[in-house]
Amino acid sequence: MPMSDTVEMLQAILGAIDEGIHVVDASGMTIYYNHVAAKLDGLTAEEVLGKPLLDVFPSLDRESSTLLRVIESGESIYNQPQVYKNWKGVRVETINTTLPVRVGKRLVGAVEVAKDIGKLKELSERLVDLQAQISKPNRTKRPSDGLSFHFDDILTASERMNQVKERARRAARTSSPVLIYGETGTGKELFVQSIHQASARYMKPFIAQNCAALPSSLLESLLFGTTKGSFTGADDRPGLFELADGGTLFLDELNSMPLDLQAKLLRVLQDGQIRRIGGSRQSKVDVRVIAAVNEAPQTLVQQGLMRSDLYYRINVVSFELPPLRQRREDIGLLTRHFLDKFNRQFGMQVQSISPEVERLFPAYAWPGNVRELEHVIEAAMNMVEADTIELEHLPPHLLERPHGLAAAEPLSFQPESGKTLPGLVRELEGRVIHEAMQATEGNVLRAAKLLGIPRQTLQYKLNQRMPPPP
Repeated sequence: MPMSDTVEMLQAILGAIDEGIHVVDASGMTIYYNHVAAKLDGLTAEEVLGKPLLDVFPSLDRESSTLLRVIESGESIYNQPQVYKNWKGVRVETINTTLPVRVGKRLVGAVEVAKDIGKLKELSERLVDLQAQISKPNRTKRPSDGLSFHFDDILTASERMNQVKERARRAARTSSPVLIYGETGTGKELFVQSIHQASARYMKPFIAQNCAALPSSLLESLLFGTTKGSFTGADDRPGLFELADGGTLFLDELNSMPLDLQAKLLRVLQDGQIRRIGGSRQSKVDVRVIAAVNEAPQTLVQQGLMRSDLYYRINVVSFELPPLRQRREDIGLLTRHFLDKFNRQFGMQVQSISPEVERLFPAYAWPGNVRELEHVIEAAMNMVEADTIELEHLPPHLLERPHGLAAAEPLSFQPESGKTLPGLVRELEGRVIHEAMQATEGNVLRAAKLLGIPRQTLQYKLNQRMPPPP
């Protein structure tokens, strides 16, 4: 392939990347600048290409520009926040990864990949500002006034769930770190808020942060705060640890936190001190950390998604919230609760669910747990016209996913049984059909809808399995 074609192909590839790409030569002259970078900087490619970097971005200098620093040092810079203005005065906020470009051993330039974080940073700083206002002393309202849940709000008839509640009540008396494991939708934050409300810290701040919601560099500054000049455009800002002083900090989806940031969290848990990004002064904080994960913690450690030393430090008190499929005795109780909730919210008077729905709910696997049940009731309330929720009012996925039905006993291949694969398949199919017919009180049309097959197909399968009447 001719060299000109290779260059054109490379430019086409770089132009198709959905991130800003900026390349300068060893003198700091821009030699490549894609349309995403131009959009981020509020410029056109023609205004940047072939010009010295500092002429286009006069607010930067050889120290604050990540591109020029890499040319000077020859060392890569990863995930560096940068705030600057272009020659038009437009403020730009990005996270940059900047790499040296070498031909052989000779450094010939630098390439920078930039992500726009302006809006995200603005939202995170607003969050910090709001938390700071909430945490101001001499307020007439206490910081936890905005919390919604107490232990009495955790509705359950499950012995296992009640045991978890009792253990959580006891844990509320101390300040030890807590790790909660539960699938999505099992009510982890409900437990966390209840622990805070039942603790001696209930008059102090409660702050929740999802670790998966922000890039790692923003998450670090949000947690620990920044000092003025720690990076270009940085201000003196407290982090969530400072704002939660005396109270509780809830870190959801802890396994999404990068490992290097997990190490910094571990140090805070060990010595109770934080240091703002770019600062030299250590500050003492008194914060109870409660973390949550939606996968088994031991599995996360084995997969390298959670540091083992952090796991052992934060796992002082731990709870595992059972999924809804393992506490089916709660389905009716929670269904009644959500009916009452949406009756009040929508101004309706739906009194019950039909017998078919009542039989379907315990047979369904509820992969989304309590949250899914709540959403199913809400969806049905939007469809119902009378005072009873019927099968046809439910979201289609409940009726179209036979694999959502819970099998009575797992099937396994035993060589000594004499069963073949076709025989096991027929046995499983028979079980599923039997459960569908039970859930619909023998209504073939509704059972067919539930199984996601034509009525004629189900009738044929029933005739094959049932002897004709005498």
